[in-house]
Parts: sequence; structure tokens; C-alpha cells
Amino acid sequence: MCFKRQRGVTLIELILFIMIIGIALAAILGVMNVTTRTSADPIRVKQALMIAEGLLEEVQLAAFTRCDPSGDNGDGTCAIPEAWGQVAPEPAGPRPYDNVNDYVPAPDTPAAAFNVDINNVSTLADANSRALNVAGYRATVAITPEAIGPAGAVVGAAGTSVDTDMLRIRVTVFFDNQSLALDGYRARYAPGN
Repeated sequence: MCFKRQRGVTLIELILFIMIIGIALAAILGVMNVTTRTSADPIRVKQALMIAEGLLEEVQLAAFTRCDPSGDNGDGTCAIPEAWGQVAPEPAGPRPYDNVNDYVPAPDTPAAAFNVDINNVSTLADANSRALNVAGYRATVAITPEAIGPAGAVVGAAGTSVDTDMLRIRVTVFFDNQSLALDGYRARYAPGN
């Protein structure tokens, strides 16, 4: 009696094959889901970095003098000395401000100096006060008197005076429950001014 060997798969083998493929497919789809959900994050971080760099550059390019440009007598005396923020008698002006310290009301006090209100919504704006087309971002700036080596000896109580030769500027951009901060320094080029 000669038995022919049957070809094919049994029902149990088929069920095991379907189960193994199903588990593998579920794992692959899970990884793909996480990957596609977070794939835009590097773009958002890069955009936040570009915003922070631009805003930091704007602040660093502002003048850093002891006298308000409108109150400089030209002989080393000030009719209107610079102060933190734009407080009287210093005339208020639009961005870009005429001095680094005009971006904040006080040292170590973060301020949203880069925003404009459009339809009662605070929106990031460029130096000409035009709204930037970047939804979901907001930024603050904080300026702190610093002493780095012999430069920047702070005059005044605990670094509260604007009369210093070195400032640390920190721009922080907030987005998607994250934040990115950039620090830069600004030295007074002419210590007597």
C-alpha cells in the first residue's frame, strides 16, 4: 500500500501564519504612526530657531548708548538719559527701537516686544510691525547686565542699572508646548557714550 504525501497547509498552520503576519503588521503600523506624527517636529524646531535668530539679531543691532539719540547734547552730556523700556522723558517709538534696553521694561524681565495686536490677537511681527505668517509661535526677550572678565562692570545695585558696558540678551521662542532660547551679548563699543 503506497500513500501519497499530501501537499498544502493544514488549517492550524494557516491560522498561525495569519496571526504572525497580523502581529508583525500591527507593530510596523505602530512605528509608522509614531514616525509620521512626529515627522513635522524638526521643521517646527528649525522654524523656531530661525525666528529666534532673527529677533536676537534685531536686538543686538540696536544702539547701546547712555543717552537717548533724541537727547544727546553732543558734548558728552545727556539731556535724556537712557532707561529700561521707553519711559518718559524718553520718546516712545516703534520697532526697531533706538536702544537695546528699550526692548524690556526692566532687567531680567521677559517682555513680548516682538508682537503686534491684529484683531485682538497677539501675533509675532517683523521689525516693521508687519505680522509674520508663523502660526503657533510667540517670543519674549530678556536683557541682563553682565560682567564678563574685565568688560561690563555693572554700575548700580545688583545689575539693575542700565549704566553697564555688557548686556546678555536672551530670546525665547515658544511653540507646541516647547521652548527654544538663544543667548547673545552686546557690548558698549564706546564706554563713555
